[in-house]
Amino acid sequence: MEEAIVLYPSPPIGHLISMVELGKLLLTQRPSLSIHILITSVPYDSGSTAPYIANVAATIPSIKFHHLPPVTLPSTKTTHYEELTFEVLRLSNPHVREQLLSISKNYTIHGLVVDFFCCAALNVAKELNIPGYHFSSSGAGILVVFHYFPTIHNTTTKSLKDLKSLLHIPGVPPIPSSDMPIPVLDRDDKSYENFLDSSRTFPESAGIVVNTFASLEARAVKTLSEGLCVPNNRTPPIYCIGPLIATEGPKDDAGTRNGTTLECLKWLDSQPVGSVVFLCFGSLGLFSKEQLREIAFGLERSGHRFLWVVRNPPSDKKSVAHSARPNIDLDSLLPEGFLDRTKERGLVLKSWAPQVAVLNHPSVGGFVSHCGWNSVLEAVCAGVPLVAWPLYAEQRLNRIFLVEEMKLALPMNESDNGFVSSAEVEERVLGLMESEEGKLIRERAIAMKIAAQAALNEGGSSRVALSQLVESWKDK
Repeated sequence: MEEAIVLYPSPPIGHLISMVELGKLLLTQRPSLSIHILITSVPYDSGSTAPYIANVAATIPSIKFHHLPPVTLPSTKTTHYEELTFEVLRLSNPHVREQLLSISKNYTIHGLVVDFFCCAALNVAKELNIPGYHFSSSGAGILVVFHYFPTIHNTTTKSLKDLKSLLHIPGVPPIPSSDMPIPVLDRDDKSYENFLDSSRTFPESAGIVVNTFASLEARAVKTLSEGLCVPNNRTPPIYCIGPLIATEGPKDDAGTRNGTTLECLKWLDSQPVGSVVFLCFGSLGLFSKEQLREIAFGLERSGHRFLWVVRNPPSDKKSVAHSARPNIDLDSLLPEGFLDRTKERGLVLKSWAPQVAVLNHPSVGGFVSHCGWNSVLEAVCAGVPLVAWPLYAEQRLNRIFLVEEMKLALPMNESDNGFVSSAEVEERVLGLMESEEGKLIRERAIAMKIAAQAALNEGGSSRVALSQLVESWKDK
């Protein structure tokens, strides 16, 4: 029978894109593989995936998508989308089992690869004697933290939100307990239990595939490989196969997006080399009107050229990271006269920009980012230094790693309620573009771009790891 790998991403579009890129990479190593991707639906806006899925299915016949039937959630008052996601995926296990049995009628399944939210499905794989693999789309540093999470749980009875201290975790810089992702801050929260349960599955894995490369996160990778963050437990093989980057995003509005691409790249063509600061915060990163105005004032006072992607504010605070409203009126969102005053040196785009193309344009000299891992890797591969402005999920941890470990970013510092002043925006833009520290970060970013390419070349660390992963399936 033909050989197959089954990939199981959690619902948000960024997780799906990472899994698809993993599938593409596996096909470069073994073109005879059939890649099967399981798709779930959730009761919240996780970003439109249908156009992206249709495009991949039409262009890469070896990647096949299987839509799992929707599940009915019990009534809940939770506001954590993470808790809803864990519950949807847990309740989907019977459907996962059906799909695996169906696929196995025509294929030899070498493994089920799950991301962190889908770990409940590893029980199904075990029952069917299918090797279960973890895929970390968030890099080695995050993987270290959650490998060590059960140890943190066992060594304190306090909630992380009450610790008010630094967490000392092997392989990463000290982490303020308050910088851990919101769902794990409260020990009594159901999400905390879900994260803990998923973290406990790592030692049982047939292997952990990581979207990073060894020289980007050398200390974290070494810590993982040597088992230092799972004391007295098994460490599975670690395969650092990145950087995995999608060359273009979902085409859910191709006409508008093609027009935007032409507009912004043409504008960048007219700017001096390395002069433009690019501000973009991912498909789920939204700001209040007040925060947008502060960003505008900070950019204006900095005097630097900028390309800024603006999205509508969320309709309510609970949906900050998970929904957006259309029909953006820039004049009503931004300070009066801002667009006119900055038209000679700035361009504001509505909702979206071709991020990979922008970052690789020679005119771009800095990137103000929400620190989503996909965006981090895109900046690394383009050799662009960052200002790290985390908004949700594990992004506060990524800021620590970027600033203190990788030394590829300056931190954006927010107040206790998360608000960032125009003075801070101005200071960080000036620091990145003009200061000696910014110059050193830029030099390191360029060096890391070269290292990223070397990792992917023949004989490079990521190419070797990919080969080892695929070769291991011959023994199954």
